Amino acid sequence: MRKRTVCIMIVSLLTLFIVTNAAAGPVLDRIMKKGELIVGTSGQQPPMTVKAKNGEIIGLDIDIATAIAKGLGVDIKFVMLPFPELLPALEAGKVDMVISGMTITPLRNRKVAFVGPYYVSGKGILAIEKRFAELQDANGLNAPEVTVATLKNSTSATFAETLMPKAKLVLTESYDEAVDLLLNSKADVMVADLPFCAFAAFRHQDKGLSAGKSPLTFEPLGIAMSEDALLINWVQNFMNSLQGTGQLAKLHGKWLKDGSWITQLP
Repeated sequence: MRKRTVCIMIVSLLTLFIVTNAAAGPVLDRIMKKGELIVGTSGQQPPMTVKAKNGEIIGLDIDIATAIAKGLGVDIKFVMLPFPELLPALEAGKVDMVISGMTITPLRNRKVAFVGPYYVSGKGILAIEKRFAELQDANGLNAPEVTVATLKNSTSATFAETLMPKAKLVLTESYDEAVDLLLNSKADVMVADLPFCAFAAFRHQDKGLSAGKSPLTFEPLGIAMSEDALLINWVQNFMNSLQGTGQLAKLHGKWLKDGSWITQLP
């Protein structure tokens, strides 16, 4: 009976937000005419967005994007791009929106609009446990002999540059590249979003990876969108309803608390 009630709530939510007026705005008009929502994502930021071993992209961001497409009554297409290339693709009109664990910042918000936050994260530190202990006992992380790996054009990079100016900073195109640097002793620590640090530490616990337990910063994650007032308003109201019906909380639990999805990864 409870499952039936939840299903009715979801159907009612989607029915409420299905768009019937195609001549709404430039981006919304394009989406409705094509019958397809094109979403940019990196596919390399678990548990937000990651490519599974069957080739599909899964994650919290992917479920949210899929729900938005269903609400619009259109198909969905994901375009995987390196994280630094996502906003340029949005600005060039190659994707309709970006959902990829992206922090809402004043600088980014001057170029594109954001809907959210749909989740509040924070920065974390990932390291081989033994090496991390050694660094803590020595001069800490802000030292010339320390190599810090982090994602290029990310708030993690800004965090490392600001709080660890003396350390050697290595910018990577993906999280996987940064983790490989750690595992191959080419970096001492990695700065990344806390959910990813927790995921990586759990997945590579046999190799001694360890992550901090508390976020070091306030990181509100949002959906990046081009200028289309009605579409932005529609998505914001849709996300409000997703939260109000408890569906967003269920997605948080599925991807951020239940680790069973990890078996789907290569």
